[in-house]
Amino acid sequence: MMQDSIAYNKSIAMLHTASQQAGFVAAVQNHDNYRRIWTRDGTVCSLAAILSNDEQLIMTARATIETVFLHQHPVGYMPSNVTPQTKQVSYGGIVGRADNPSWAVIGLCHYTLATGDRSLADRFAREVEKCFSLLTAWEFNGKHLVYVPQSGDWADEYIQHGYILFEQLLRIWALRLAAKVYGKEEWAQKAALIKTTVQNNYWQQPDTQKLYAPNMAERLNTAFNGYWLMGFNPSRIYEYFDLQANSLACLLKVGDESRQAACVQWMDDLRKQKNNLLPSFHPTIEHTDPDMKELRNNHTYSFRNLPYQFHNGGLWPVWNGLLAMAFADSGKQDAAWAITAAIHKANGDDFNECLHGQHFQPCGVSQCAWSAAGAIIAEQALLGKRLIMITDGE
Repeated sequence: MMQDSIAYNKSIAMLHTASQQAGFVAAVQNHDNYRRIWTRDGTVCSLAAILSNDEQLIMTARATIETVFLHQHPVGYMPSNVTPQTKQVSYGGIVGRADNPSWAVIGLCHYTLATGDRSLADRFAREVEKCFSLLTAWEFNGKHLVYVPQSGDWADEYIQHGYILFEQLLRIWALRLAAKVYGKEEWAQKAALIKTTVQNNYWQQPDTQKLYAPNMAERLNTAFNGYWLMGFNPSRIYEYFDLQANSLACLLKVGDESRQAACVQWMDDLRKQKNNLLPSFHPTIEHTDPDMKELRNNHTYSFRNLPYQFHNGGLWPVWNGLLAMAFADSGKQDAAWAITAAIHKANGDDFNECLHGQHFQPCGVSQCAWSAAGAIIAEQALLGKRLIMITDGE
């Protein structure tokens, strides 16, 4: 049963409004650089479009994938965004986008498996190989984890850099899907190696022989045990809770049953504390916290990461949509239902990209397509539909 058909139809209408001949724009209004086709945002909107079974939206998803791959850099970088009118391409700001090669492959392969249309997969097979070759190069040491520069993923004004979990999970997802589409067992094997490395390094691990580096043992033993850690680099472990990473880890079945159950329960407990919408990162960095100095220095146009805003404790409908699907997939239908209702309330008619983590007031750009996509993903989860993950044994 659908949670709110009226709100769902508004989300579908929002994606139609964001549809252009070349694909989904990130936002309808021309604010900063949002009215462009982004690899990341466009892929998420495309996944929602495919789940919706709306033929027009699926055609826009196809156009989005085509636009992204037609503008791949010769060495394999995927666009941060493309301006449809001028065909101007950005591959990132101060740094590039380490998540985009995986997002692009996920969009292409998910479309192929869901629709049965192999034309794009066949056309861009060489480009997919370039994506994976580039990601392997970004390991820098052949130890199965991609190193992400600061500002190198969706949370481009946050503090994280290093071996960030979300990028490892996106790569697992992309490799699994591509292995299925192209029949390449070596890609499935690489996904399995990354999964094992994630299991050994992003949760308390008693076997120090399996750790990425010896100096992680003491830090991991004192880290909180109940969810997957955000990431680490040579000088620290990020103990922050990362909503999108933990939701995706649950959907990809990265952990064993005990870790899966612990993670789902921890997120459900936080949901009850947070009035059904979870912040993308938790806890919030306050003005007096040591990490605030680094956070304050990282922004593009103006500082937006005040406590409980934007990446710093802000509430993003898009990632809560992924959480709703993770809850539904784990049998917590009541939690999925409550989150879906909260997403619709947050979106309203404005579809802001994020809300204040305490006051629930909009604090981002309005008319964002992927906020609508989050609502569609959540509603489809309630109806029993899932994103294609290709878990072990499939």
